Formats: sequence, C-alpha cells, structure tokens
Amino acid sequence: QVQLVESGGGLVQFGGSLTLSCAASRRIFGFDIMRWYRDAPGKQRELVASINSGESTNYADSVKGRFTISINNAKDTIYLQMNGLKPEDTAVYYCNQRQLEGGDYWGQGTQVTVSS
Repeated sequence: QVQLVESGGGLVQFGGSLTLSCAASRRIFGFDIMRWYRDAPGKQRELVASINSGESTNYADSVKGRFTISINNAKDTIYLQMNGLKPEDTAVYYCNQRQLEGGDYWGQGTQVTVSS
C-alpha cells in the first residue's frame, strides 16, 4: 500500500500563486506515473498534469502555461506550481500514483480556492 500525502492548498486571490506538494511512501520507477487531478463542484474529475520517472510531463489545456508539475530527485515527491490562478481553478486537488504493475493510489486531497 502506498501512502500519498498532499499539502499546500489554501485560499488565494485571482492571479495569485500556490504550490502543492505530494509526498509518496514509494518512489516511482520506469513507466510509473504520478498525476494531479482536480474535482470541482458540478464538473467531472479533470486530469491536470502528469509526470513520469523520466520527468516527461503533460498538462490539461486549461492549465498549460500557468501550472508546472515537477518531481524531486528521489522520485517520491511531486509538486504543482500554480500561477495565474483563476476562480475556475477552485477545486479539490488529488495526487495519484499509477504503477505499471497495476497499483493505483490516491491522496486525501487538498482544497484550492481562488477568490475573484
């Protein structure tokens, strides 16, 4: 069982910045991927950004150019630097680790609220 612990959420004004962190109890290897998702009221869960052990990244169109996902050297903590925040970014953000061998683990979520 892999534990994922998110932190860094909070209340921020329009145009502000926040950095989320997700610490995993197991580092990622090979084709494992870590992702940030978000749940906003009345919307489907959205994949925000992903990164693999080779540090290849992907982003949702809605956050490209504003959000940056990164991973530490130990490959067990990911970050989501969020700049230019908008009210539509308000959501609960979840960290996910998906392992090639089938493991799929989630954090407890952290609330991000952007005021207009």
